[in-house]
Amino acid sequence: MDNLLSIVTFIPALAALILAVFLRGEDEAAQTNAKWVAMFATSATFLVSLFILFEFDSSNTGFQFVEEAEWLMGLQYKMGVDGISVLFVMLTTFMMPLVIAASWNVNTRVKEYMIAFLLLETLMLGVFMALDLVLFYLFFEAGLIPMFLIIGIWGGANRIYASFKFFLYTFLGSVLMLVAMVGMFADAGTTDIEQLLTHNFASETFSLMGIQIIGGMQTLLFIAFFASFAVKMPMWPVHTWLPDAHVQAPTAGSVVLAAILLKMGGYGFLRFSIPMFPVGSEVLTPLVLWMSAIAIVYTSLVALVQEDMKKLIAYSSVAHMGFVTMGIFAANQQGIDGAIFQMLSHGFISGALFLCVGVIYDRMHTRDIDAYGGLVTRMPAYALIFMLFTMANVGLPGTSGFVGEFLTLMAVFQVNTWVAAVATTGVIFSAAYALWLYRRVVLGDLIKESLKSITDMTTRERAIFAPLVVMTILLGVYPALILDIIGPSVAALVSQYDTALAAAEAATQMALN
Repeated sequence: MDNLLSIVTFIPALAALILAVFLRGEDEAAQTNAKWVAMFATSATFLVSLFILFEFDSSNTGFQFVEEAEWLMGLQYKMGVDGISVLFVMLTTFMMPLVIAASWNVNTRVKEYMIAFLLLETLMLGVFMALDLVLFYLFFEAGLIPMFLIIGIWGGANRIYASFKFFLYTFLGSVLMLVAMVGMFADAGTTDIEQLLTHNFASETFSLMGIQIIGGMQTLLFIAFFASFAVKMPMWPVHTWLPDAHVQAPTAGSVVLAAILLKMGGYGFLRFSIPMFPVGSEVLTPLVLWMSAIAIVYTSLVALVQEDMKKLIAYSSVAHMGFVTMGIFAANQQGIDGAIFQMLSHGFISGALFLCVGVIYDRMHTRDIDAYGGLVTRMPAYALIFMLFTMANVGLPGTSGFVGEFLTLMAVFQVNTWVAAVATTGVIFSAAYALWLYRRVVLGDLIKESLKSITDMTTRERAIFAPLVVMTILLGVYPALILDIIGPSVAALVSQYDTALAAAEAATQMALN
């Protein structure tokens, strides 16, 4: 199928345009129509995206389904996917129908709400498919706008503060990336990502204002991109926007934020930092590994003292992203395999946990942990679902949460045993905060009068969780489903990284001799 990537990317945007132009009124019929249009568009996007997965050749480590055209002012429109990006595309298209289904109870400015999520899907897909620097940057930054509006309009009581904090943190981080992109174009003469992946940016050490820049231009470019991707992940200590954004966002907004938006940072490291600036990556790897280990332990301890369910799960997300950055910068096959697996697995598990919070929030309109207790008495199905995803979040063997953490820890152990040892304690802390949350919300006696009439999950809610349950267990018992697809591309990336480092070291030795 020609232009398959563009079709998948722009189906949601087309649906958003249809809603904006043709749907009128705020009555119940108009609201229902808006929901069904969004559901149909996101479902169609997922079904069409399956063609990408079925036709994808995992043995081919290059970009596939490449589309190329000249557009506005001579800028290049170029799209493509490889083994690293294709599964992020699938994660996005898989989650969005569930997000729309989880929004069925929204009754305020429904048309605008659905338009925001549809545009957000198009922009997120564009990030994972773009093969041009300018196109990537446009998709990457434009995605902030719908999320800013989703938090700011449909969020909680402190939504304005949270939405501006989210926007400013992520936007300011990306300003340095834009400067770096200009420098890359000046050096390489192209914005084509395929060509940039084969371009050798200068790595000779030089002095800048009396400071020795080891790794030269590559280190400076790495730092500029790192500023953007570290905020997006988010990494400690630039993570403070995330808990606020999660707490104030509507349930669907939290699901998208956790399941997809955070993954853009990890994807950026894999697409740009490691392959384009290998020497810069090598220079700063110890710093990144220790930042990741600190994040895992620190945010796990912070999660232990939270009283708001969403905030606890948000800090849990920061801790799990620490495993991702550790795996990526271990820069070996196990590490990068584990990092990608962890990102995909976290998309299902963390998204499901936020949906679990949404289920009881819709009934009781509070996220305070102390407001609950003994829900297993009235909500046995909910208790079972919540238990499964709590165990997956802890990393129980047999769930997808175990595979990614195990691979990344094994990989980091080969690189730095102290970092691996510190990070492993985070696994213990994660069990502590996750089980503590489950114990206080679900188990015990049902003594609060307000909970005695609470009802179990509806058919719609069970239908939303069903695909997430299937994926969490399936990937836990059969991880090859993902590893076979990403394996060859990751092997090529690691080989390219090692070759580039060896060449840079040989050039340095020759210069010294």
